[in-house]
Amino acid sequence: MAVREGLAAIALCDHDNIDGVEPAQRESEGLDIEVLAGVEMSVQHREYLDIHLLGYCFDPGNPELTRELASFRQSRESRNAQIVDRINERLRAQGKPTIDFARVAERAGGTVGRPHIAMELIEKKIVANQDEAFNQYLVPCNVEKTYFDIEDAIGLIHRAGGIAVLAHPPFITRDRKELLQLIDLFRDMGLDGVEAYNNGSVQDDVFWLLTQCRRRGLAVTGGSDYHGVDDGLIQLGAGRGSLPIPYSCVEDIRRAMERRFGSGAQRTTHA
Repeated sequence: MAVREGLAAIALCDHDNIDGVEPAQRESEGLDIEVLAGVEMSVQHREYLDIHLLGYCFDPGNPELTRELASFRQSRESRNAQIVDRINERLRAQGKPTIDFARVAERAGGTVGRPHIAMELIEKKIVANQDEAFNQYLVPCNVEKTYFDIEDAIGLIHRAGGIAVLAHPPFITRDRKELLQLIDLFRDMGLDGVEAYNNGSVQDDVFWLLTQCRRRGLAVTGGSDYHGVDDGLIQLGAGRGSLPIPYSCVEDIRRAMERRFGSGAQRTTHA
């Protein structure tokens, strides 16, 4: 899909799972595209829950990272089954057909996430798109989950040879003063960059984040947050609103790797 869209590079950043990284890199062989190792971790800091932290260019075979993510996924699997149970209670009360968790797991082909539950709701024509799935079912039927501590997660990514980037910061808070305080705190913990191009930002937000990153020596990255559903809301490589993500983000990741690990840092891409 990325090749068809004419993208120069892509990072597969599944939630708390890196099983797809090496297969994606193998699929890129002979194609004109770079594939970066990626992951999106669910972290917390004090009262800030479900902050998303991106890891880039780590070693996908790192045993510590693999072990910690597997342990996290075990607790998450139980949570998703509970969410499906709650959704089915709501569907029965509405006189609508229920969904099968086994079918959701089959669709995921690995770690189940809420977007896979949304896909099943769309497939059964209970909702029209992912936004409806989340607003009508996944948010009201949510089950709280456990999180990595953000400082521990940053250290885990670094020990696996990668850099740590704060994902879609406006989803943490829309208060810019508060957000800057958090970014500065996370930078002191070892944060390497910020996802300035993201689905929570309009163009003015992107420019503001770009400025703050440059002032702080943080890498600027971007992500479409595409979840595999072509519902017209999110475009692969551009996100919501079709704001193209520039290749300079890949170059920033390379520079951040050099700052973190020196000029001998491992290659950031596979092509």
